[in-house]
Amino acid sequence: MPVKVFTALVVVDVQNDFLENGALGVPKASEVIDPINRMAQTFERVIVTQDWHCADHVSFAANHEGKAPGDKIQLPYGEQILWPTHCVEGTSGADLATGLRLPMSRVIAILKGNDKNVDSYSGFIEADRKTHTGFHAYCQDRFINRLYICGLATDFCVMWTALDAIHLGYEVFLVTDATRGIDLNGSLEAAMDHMKMAGVKMITSEEVINREIK
Repeated sequence: MPVKVFTALVVVDVQNDFLENGALGVPKASEVIDPINRMAQTFERVIVTQDWHCADHVSFAANHEGKAPGDKIQLPYGEQILWPTHCVEGTSGADLATGLRLPMSRVIAILKGNDKNVDSYSGFIEADRKTHTGFHAYCQDRFINRLYICGLATDFCVMWTALDAIHLGYEVFLVTDATRGIDLNGSLEAAMDHMKMAGVKMITSEEVINREIK
């Protein structure tokens, strides 16, 4: 008997601080908002992840004397890139992007990076690769087995979320016109190649809408 498919739209870190003029702006980030809004209306479940850092977070360059954004340090869980201060809990920069129109009755929010000593890229597991966010448990409870992933940034949080989803056994689609990357030294192309090799399928927002509207 075929396995019944239960789907969710995953909107990764589409927050004010990641828009073009934000503290950690992603080029052309606002272009993802319209396709996400259109897709969200067709899903019963929309899972939204948000960076949610304290002001003294270990990943902020400002919290390390003599360091600048882009520098790297060693932490107990491995190498850590230092970032500009961004998505500080309770600030407008951490809010979902102005312009997002999601059906809030269908939305579940997953907050990540709220331990000051551990960064988080994946929506599923923090950077220590031990601490789970609750994303997987939520999906298991609702028998969700197919994820359509979009958001910011393709080569960091989107990629890590997609790869963890594959590892956890989901069927995973990347919505290519609803994601944008930072692209540090070729990181965007490398991320796309990595996801494809791992089994992430590529799809457009129009294809998603046509699939989900029966």
